[in-house]
Amino acid sequence: MKANFNVQLYKNRKIVWLVSFTLCLISIIGMLISLKSTSINAPLNLGLDYTGGTQITLERSCTGDCISLNTSDISSNIISLKNQDKNFNLSTSPNLTRSQIQLLDNSKLISIRLPFLSAAQSDSVVAMVNKSFGPFNNENTSVEIIGPSLGKQLLKSSLISLFFAFLGIALYINFRYDQRYSFLALLALFHDVLIVCGVFSWLGYFYNVEVDSLFAVSLLTIAGYSVNNTVVVFDRIREQSLINNQSSFKYQIDNAVGATLTRTLYTSFTTLLPLICILIWGGSTLYWFAFALVIGVITGSWSSIALAPSLLSITSKKEFD
Repeated sequence: MKANFNVQLYKNRKIVWLVSFTLCLISIIGMLISLKSTSINAPLNLGLDYTGGTQITLERSCTGDCISLNTSDISSNIISLKNQDKNFNLSTSPNLTRSQIQLLDNSKLISIRLPFLSAAQSDSVVAMVNKSFGPFNNENTSVEIIGPSLGKQLLKSSLISLFFAFLGIALYINFRYDQRYSFLALLALFHDVLIVCGVFSWLGYFYNVEVDSLFAVSLLTIAGYSVNNTVVVFDRIREQSLINNQSSFKYQIDNAVGATLTRTLYTSFTTLLPLICILIWGGSTLYWFAFALVIGVITGSWSSIALAPSLLSITSKKEFD
């Protein structure tokens, strides 16, 4: 049988708490700065999925397979309208850097999402894209307005789904263990979600990175992954408390973390591998979704093997005697 790692978690618990507290504090500061920012005015830089905007769909006119395009090239051409087209020279003109571009059906269809545009501005965008990447079937060109009410409804649904995910996790752990374990698992989960949101708040403030509906999906995925790792560690702690009931509780926790450390690290590493591949080759649509998952896997592993057990080790001092 493979020997466990000699983990001294209780001895180094203050370092663990300092690291987690610092990361959470930086995240909260980032969200407050974004909230106070006049250009963002929210804890996170909400994308067009939540704020609404204009969607333009263009169908390319090409025989056989269309020549592949690059979304960054299309985005650059649209941004250049700011200095080239009189319809975008106004101070109230939309921020064209917020464009979201998707290539569908082997680059035959181009879907462009932008902040709310006037009819003249929409025509300018269509003309620019047609000039640089055409020709297009003009009769199949569509310009649609996505109202802010739909975005607010999607945001509300995302928050409700997160709430019920947290509630379900709390009920499950409370049924499986006890209220102390449930509270600490939720605290570790909140820690993971807060840090991921904090990273994106800073990215939104400095690099105009927006969060969309995929970001909400990534938070739900992170919640499930984090709790799964935490439950494994808690289960081993409970097992150690039955086997080594003569030992102090802090020793049981250190031993349990050492026993699950290799498993947790291997699981995290194998989870990160496909996510890194998506970051490199997945394209712009999935890039920030995969990035959020990478941050979540790292923070989830940290909270499962360090934060949650270290907090559990001080919940009852009598168990140390």
